[in-house]
Formats: sequence, structure tokens, C-alpha cells
Amino acid sequence: MDDAVTLTGTGPGAAARILRSPSLRLLARRLLAAIPIVLGVSILTFLVLSLIPGDAAQLLLGPEATPQQVAAMQHQMGLDQPAVLRYLNWLGGALTGDLGNSLVSGQPVTGELGSRLGVSAELVGLAFVISLGLAIPVALLAAHRPNKLLDRVSMLVSITGLSVANYVFALLLVLLFAVQLTVFPAIGFVPLSQGLGQNLHSMFLPAVAIAFPLFCFYTRFLRGDLVDQLQGEDYIVTARAKGIGPWQVLLRHAFRNSSFGLITVVGLNLGSLIGATVIIEQIFALPGIGQLLLQAINTRDFTVVQACVVVFAIVAVLANLLTDLLYAVLDPRIRYGDS
Repeated sequence: MDDAVTLTGTGPGAAARILRSPSLRLLARRLLAAIPIVLGVSILTFLVLSLIPGDAAQLLLGPEATPQQVAAMQHQMGLDQPAVLRYLNWLGGALTGDLGNSLVSGQPVTGELGSRLGVSAELVGLAFVISLGLAIPVALLAAHRPNKLLDRVSMLVSITGLSVANYVFALLLVLLFAVQLTVFPAIGFVPLSQGLGQNLHSMFLPAVAIAFPLFCFYTRFLRGDLVDQLQGEDYIVTARAKGIGPWQVLLRHAFRNSSFGLITVVGLNLGSLIGATVIIEQIFALPGIGQLLLQAINTRDFTVVQACVVVFAIVAVLANLLTDLLYAVLDPRIRYGDS
């Protein structure tokens, strides 16, 4: 027996196969395409902020400050520099991970974002878990027996939920569960370090406020797609002709194909949740990025606003990238061209 043992899947050949992987090439192309998108968002945000009247110096000093005092504060903050120079200075720092300092507090923006990112991520994550965890079984049950009682009830709930704004639904949740029943807190956040149960207890109402409209939309979308496939696709007829049971047809065939459309919708919803988190975090006094963004807009803290918008843009781009990668993972037959 030779002492040298050739390990399968290792060495230069394996590295070359990894580099030729369609998923890896897709990841590289999407990341390269994301660079001009995020750069364009940062430029557009900076231009819009430059056109907004008022500045942080005037707000910090108050209405009784003299023009000389305002000018001195603007010079201290660097607001008297040309807009192009201010943007290039910000961009140079952002490329090294330095998003500048808050114009109001003087603290590094990176630190403020880091302390609040976990709260917003948990809120959005819980909202997706609740909405998908309820929407998928409800849609499957409704599609199994379309136009029956459960199907009609689910459609009625979905239409009602989509007709009510999430901030209105949030206020109703506070009125019922926090004021009347007093089973959940109306405001406040308990970090994970103080216990998982207390953390989830404080996050339940805001997560449900975001999750309920998503649940309604996902249920209606998935139910409609499942019914269309069960009633009009040839592969469903073939599966039934082979004697496969109705639940197996629904789960193994119809739901598998419908999951691709659901993944697309979920990926697109992640970007649209930005506005929802800003409002919901303000209502429930959650120390997340949404609340930080709203506070920064009110105080004209444009450095913080710029950083928050760029972070949201990066999250939206990564969500679309993850959606494309999930397509390739769930169905190896999907191939993305090199162009």
C-alpha cells in the first residue's frame, strides 16, 4: 500500500471546481453589481439631505443663537465645507468602516448603529417567523379544500389585514393587550442578556404588528398560487393519475413549486419593511435603527441619517442576493448565465 493517500475533493483540482461553481460566480456577480447600487444610494441620500433646510448647528444652539455662534458651530462640525468635499470625506471614511461621528452626540455612528442593529434584526426576524409560520399551514389547508369554510375565513382575514395600516393595527394591539388586558408591555425593550422569556415578552406586540400584514399577504399569495397549480398544471394531473394522495400532491409537488414565488416575495418584503420598522419602533419605544433614523431626521443629524440609509440599502441588496442563492440551492436545475 502506498504511503501517500490521495484525498478526494482536496488539492488544486477541488479549488478549481469551487471557483467554477455557478453559485459562487453568481455571488461574485451580484456583489460586484451591488457596489454601484449602494454608491448611488449614498450619493442620492447626500444630495437630498443637502437640500433640506436647517442644520444641526442651528438646532443645537437654539433659535436665540447669533449668526456668529451658528457659523462657529458649523465650522466645528464641518458643515461649512463644500458638499462634494464633505461627501468625499464621508465616503473615504466609510470605505474603512468609519461612518463618522454624530453631529448631535459626537459619538461614532458605527457604535450607535451596532448597539441598535440587533434590536431591529430581532424585530424583523420575529416578524418573518410569525408570519411565515402561520401563513404556510393556513394557505396549505385553504388550498386543500378551496372555497370551503376555512378558505373563505382565511381570505376574509387576509383582505381585512391588508386593508389596515400596520401602525393602526399596532395601536389596536396596545389598546387591547397592554391597556385592557395588561398581558404585554406597551413600550420598552428587554435585552436578551436579561432573559429570553422577558425579551420575547417585550418584543411580541411589535413583532405581531409587523407580522400580521405579512401573514395576510403571504397567505393570500401562497393560497392563490397553490390553487392555480392544483387546478391547471399537467404534472399535478400526472401525479394524481399515479395514485399519489392529495396531501402528497399538495406538499411534494404544488408547494415545492410555489415556494419559489414565496421566496421572491419574502426577499422583496425585506426591503419594504424599512418603513414599517421606523414607525413600529417609535410606537413601542424600541431602541432600533428605525427609531435612530427618525430621531436623526428630527435633529438634522445628517451623518446618522446617511449611515442608516446606506445600511438599509445594503440589507435590501443582500436580501435579493440571498433570494437568488436560495433558488439555486432549492433547485439545482436553475442556472444563471455568465452575462
